[in-house]
Amino acid sequence: MGRDKADVRVGGSSMLARVAAALGTVSTHVVLLGPDRAGWECWPDSVHAEGPLAGIATALQRPTSESVVLVAVDHPFISSATLQRMVRLFSKLPVVPVDETGVRQVTCAIYPTSIANAAREEASAGGSIQTLLDRVSFVPITPREWQGWGEDGRSWFSVDTEEALAIGAAAYPAKEPPQRDGRT
Repeated sequence: MGRDKADVRVGGSSMLARVAAALGTVSTHVVLLGPDRAGWECWPDSVHAEGPLAGIATALQRPTSESVVLVAVDHPFISSATLQRMVRLFSKLPVVPVDETGVRQVTCAIYPTSIANAAREEASAGGSIQTLLDRVSFVPITPREWQGWGEDGRSWFSVDTEEALAIGAAAYPAKEPPQRDGRT
């Protein structure tokens, strides 16, 4: 987008505030994966890899619970209700929504800390979260299931461009999330 997506405004809140507020409904410990940001607990990538796998491998190595709920900062339309349903499904395996075209939505998912070694190995081999899921078992959440919850794809709608932001804002009218100050 040519600027830090975390600061991009959707409605009256930044993408970061929106995602953090949704995560706050399923966890009391919200951490940003990446460089330091004032007012937030941040964990820089400790695994030398590209993309989201570096972040998830880092998070899985620093467990504060048996799982990590991962939501990309560019998913500002995330539904708290969807996250709550996903958390209820968690039982030792990654929980990953699959969209209508069969694509696993790996940046809106739950990962158990038990796959930390596999994530680190996959990152070291130059893989991705997709290739990690090819190596480990996971619980797919099918479109039929998530649509039954009332999810419409908003939770993994990725805002990578100004055009995507406009499309998302039109398709998923933003409700203002509860305010969060960034403290854990």
